[in-house]
Amino acid sequence: MASSRQAAFFDLDKTIIAKSSTLAFSKPFQAGGLISRKALLRSVYSQFVYVVGGADHDQMEKMRRFMSELVTGWDVDVVREIVADTLHNIVDPLVYDEAVQLIEEHKAAGRDVVIVSTSGSEVVEPIGEMLGADHVVATRMNVADGRYTGEIAYYAYAEEKAKAVLALAEARGYDLSECYAYSDSATDVPMLEAVGHAFAVNPDKELRRTAAANGWPILVFTKPVALRSRLPLPPARATLATLAVGGVVVAGGVLWANARRRRIGA
Repeated sequence: MASSRQAAFFDLDKTIIAKSSTLAFSKPFQAGGLISRKALLRSVYSQFVYVVGGADHDQMEKMRRFMSELVTGWDVDVVREIVADTLHNIVDPLVYDEAVQLIEEHKAAGRDVVIVSTSGSEVVEPIGEMLGADHVVATRMNVADGRYTGEIAYYAYAEEKAKAVLALAEARGYDLSECYAYSDSATDVPMLEAVGHAFAVNPDKELRRTAAANGWPILVFTKPVALRSRLPLPPARATLATLAVGGVVVAGGVLWANARRRRIGA
């Protein structure tokens, strides 16, 4: 009998990388003329709150409204160009080594790797490609005449993530009882409940309680990795290469300590 297909579903922010993937690009977006200094400072503050305290539902809604208002009128091609030119400088120091190892282990075991993120597809898709993900689920903005309208076409958040996992399982034949999922946030409990092997990564307080109640393992990721030393990455193009200068980190944060990584079974 042929074995059923399996997948590992990863949240992105604070699960694979140490901060909000969208807000990490605030400084390059300012350098590219897309946002003002005031908006940059506001995004830095949002990042600080997110990293230190975790983002609850109300905070996520405020961040959603802020980002929706912020991108209204932005040229889509300019955003994609900035992301492409600065991706390895922004994300490289922020990717957890433990997460990269898990991704490699899942792929070696024959499982698909799927990133499911509330951040925008323009940011998540290139990161997913860089990490070798087989599929990406991310928030999508409406576009008209090559510019963002400010309206959200698809919001990959909370229960919607679980729906996306179920839809992928049906389309690709995944046996969810044999699938894995990883997240840091209690808002992703529906997605974690949808699979047979759920893991809380750097969990917020509510998810830590839920994980304990359900017997889900808790993983603590702390070690950043330079992906260029492990994965082949394309060089930054010359057109916007100067935006990478000073754009590595936009905000400080408190990272979790005393790492304890659990290996997964093949």
